[in-house]
Amino acid sequence: MNPEPAAAGDGFLRLRFARSGAGTILAQSRFSLPLQALTPLTLADGASYLMLLNPTGGVLGGDHLITEIAQEAGTHVCLTTPSATRIYRTAEKPAILETVIHLGEGATLEYFPDHVIPHADSALRQSLRIEMAQGSRAIILDSMASGRVAHGERWSFTEMDSRTEVYASGRPAYINRTRIVPATKCPDRLGWMEEFDYMSCMGLFADGFSRWPQVTAAMNEELKSVPNVRGGATLVSRGGCVTRFLARSASDMTFANKKLWDAARAQVAGLLPFNHRKY
Repeated sequence: MNPEPAAAGDGFLRLRFARSGAGTILAQSRFSLPLQALTPLTLADGASYLMLLNPTGGVLGGDHLITEIAQEAGTHVCLTTPSATRIYRTAEKPAILETVIHLGEGATLEYFPDHVIPHADSALRQSLRIEMAQGSRAIILDSMASGRVAHGERWSFTEMDSRTEVYASGRPAYINRTRIVPATKCPDRLGWMEEFDYMSCMGLFADGFSRWPQVTAAMNEELKSVPNVRGGATLVSRGGCVTRFLARSASDMTFANKKLWDAARAQVAGLLPFNHRKY
């Protein structure tokens, strides 16, 4: 564990989930504002559904927010956020968001935060690291907007640096880094984002699972059924599938994310869709 943040603008959230009978419970929770977690709900299949919360409404330059989550063996956790994460104007230091999630043997993680909205002149460096034990599985989402589009702030942020790492039994299964500096290379050029303002990446990973070609085909078919998006799914070399797509509006992206989430749950975990409550 990292030492607890002490400086102004720092915050931490530490959660531990454990099995209780046929379900998953939040066994331990510690936090320092501006991070906290709402009381979890228990889904029909016994999974724990929990919202990660920043009650200040956004992230400031110089903030350093650390989230550490441990899932014990056999647990099933769905993590989301109540709304999009806003990154406010950065005067000097960038905002830093670090998340580390440890999955015990046979654990299932569904990680679906809402998208990031970078305001004009903001800078963000974020990282997500997932460490998977034998027999565990994870469905994760990373989404972003080009800015506050309705305010005319399209690609007007300073920097967006995002890194995702997935390790299976200590070996790297997926490493992805996206760094966007609009002042150097604006993403609205031909062959990049063009007229699209929203981008999503969904990763599916499961130890001991072998039907990845079928899952990839199913995700591609699901994506084809969603209007106003463009993208595709592809295999990763070690037990996984990644789907990336672009959308023209936040509503298009949100609709596609939910469709893909429901498809991923069915394909990888054999689970039914559920109502993604935000209240």
